[in-house]
Amino acid sequence: MILAMLKSIGKQLLRVKVVDSSTEESRLSRCLNTFDLVALGVGSTLGAGVYVLAGAVARDSSGPAIVLSFLIAALASVLAGLCYAEFGARVPRTGSAYLYSYVTVGELWAFITGWNLILSYVIGTSSVARAWSATFDKLIDQRIEIFCRQHMTMKAPGVLAEYPDIFAVVIILTLTALLAFGVKESAMVNKIFTCINVLVLLFVIISGLVKGDLKNWSLDPEEILNATSNSSINISDYVKFKERVGEGGFMPFGITGVLSGAATCFYAFVGFDCIATTGEEVKNPQRAIPIGIVASLLICFVAYFGVSAALTVMMPYYLLDEKSPLPVAFNYVGWEGAKYAVAVGSLCALSTSLLGSMFPMPRVIWAMAEDGLLFQCLAKISARTKTPLTATVTSGVVAAVMAFLFDLKDLVDLMSIGTLLAYTLVAACVLVLRYQPEQLSAMYEMASTQDKSEIDELCNESSSDTLVGDGFSMKNLFFPPNSEPSRLSGLAVNICTSVLGVLVCVFGVVAVQGGFASWSLSILSIVGVLCLFLTFIMLRQPQSKTKLAFKVPLLPFLPILSMFINVYLMMQLDRGTWLRFAVWMVIGFVIYFSYGIRHSVEAASNTSNYTIKGQPMATEKEGLSEEEEES
Repeated sequence: MILAMLKSIGKQLLRVKVVDSSTEESRLSRCLNTFDLVALGVGSTLGAGVYVLAGAVARDSSGPAIVLSFLIAALASVLAGLCYAEFGARVPRTGSAYLYSYVTVGELWAFITGWNLILSYVIGTSSVARAWSATFDKLIDQRIEIFCRQHMTMKAPGVLAEYPDIFAVVIILTLTALLAFGVKESAMVNKIFTCINVLVLLFVIISGLVKGDLKNWSLDPEEILNATSNSSINISDYVKFKERVGEGGFMPFGITGVLSGAATCFYAFVGFDCIATTGEEVKNPQRAIPIGIVASLLICFVAYFGVSAALTVMMPYYLLDEKSPLPVAFNYVGWEGAKYAVAVGSLCALSTSLLGSMFPMPRVIWAMAEDGLLFQCLAKISARTKTPLTATVTSGVVAAVMAFLFDLKDLVDLMSIGTLLAYTLVAACVLVLRYQPEQLSAMYEMASTQDKSEIDELCNESSSDTLVGDGFSMKNLFFPPNSEPSRLSGLAVNICTSVLGVLVCVFGVVAVQGGFASWSLSILSIVGVLCLFLTFIMLRQPQSKTKLAFKVPLLPFLPILSMFINVYLMMQLDRGTWLRFAVWMVIGFVIYFSYGIRHSVEAASNTSNYTIKGQPMATEKEGLSEEEEES
């Protein structure tokens, strides 16, 4: 009795959603084109970090070799971007990583992903709004801050901000109204701000070529320190200065500094995933979404690479300012007036970054509410603008309240957990789907046009065809008899991916906590060998030959490498961040188990016994758990 109940609960938690990607019907307005998606991705990713991050990383971690740090970070980000691009071609629907998890690994993982994406977008929106307010306030001599401190001080240190940020609230509510007004209008504003931002960055890069000096990439630390020792600097400051200069040359802090800088620079490429939430608002999504993701990442890499190169040739890396590197660099070369162009570009970058956080947030909320996992009232669509009106207003109000009351410095790392968890799951989902039997894809393509008896007949035929010569043995595992995916090969990849996920987590924890200790290296070696063995098993399995507009190359290596990078970065976050993450997940589980699991659309419409493993199509069925039982 208890076993049957646990089995039933397990089926509910692992049921998957199947969507009909053969139709372009949508309740939202299909008005975006490929250029709109590229502008959205560039605007969201190429935020104010390009005006600040390059200086901080070059000064403290990488020196002139920051260009290599951005290159490594870009390659790591492209791994996640390629996985998103394949799913954008496979499942062109609203929901991003939430939907991708739902159609592959089941409802519970989908809810966890969606719930954390909401947190990431809320915190991102609130923190960027406060940064916009602070940047603008500097241009008007801190008048907003002075007024708020005099009349509205909040005395709750450690809990609330020192003063409420009214201007940040105004910014968020204004953009909320814009998003509610229409997606086309929002996209137009985003394109204008993004173009201005890119033009300012081009000005910075060209200025670096004109006023820069390549000698700043090959500085001699002895000359610098000798010149400093002859000045009136005291001993303690001299020691600190020597540490800041490092070894000089192109890589003053060695390869370790380059890798450390790359880990920081990785977060500069976060944001492209907002493109994946536009599946039902873009024309020809199976082509536009992959192009938008890859093109935006490429443009952002060129911009980051160019700005960091210009910055480090204009000014010695050890003199760079951590908070305002570009204005200080222009002052150094005698172009003081350029700081106004930088200020305009910074505000435009903050505006597009803010839109990039606010745009996907209501769409993820709407997708979850539409599936019954969140409250149904959040699924309302405006009849006039065809935008998720209730979700847009609700998310805007929540973000505005957080920006009004909280400082958010301690919560920003929570954004990283949600984003990196989504990246990891999407990479795992690509592995799972690419190795599933193609016959099942054909069955689901026909599911929307055939009645139940015809589908049952197709299911039986597919099962009998798939199982020919398909029995478990080591020979069949390493030398599959079929050139097409079978139930055995699909199940083998499912199991390998699950075990690999656990091993990747162990690897990340040990690598971060143990460092280069002997016990740590021993465990890492064992885990590494096991991961290679599982990768070899997956490599031997036949892949689905389903035609898609885009496919991740070099499977299974690229998705697995992406999983390693994402989990390693997650494990570098501190305990306080993980504790806050646990609190947020408890709140989420209360909502899911008290409301979502009972109101899930899957629970109401789940009347068939098939599972989905190929290209997701017309109806909604149970997932991985049932396939494993039948096998």
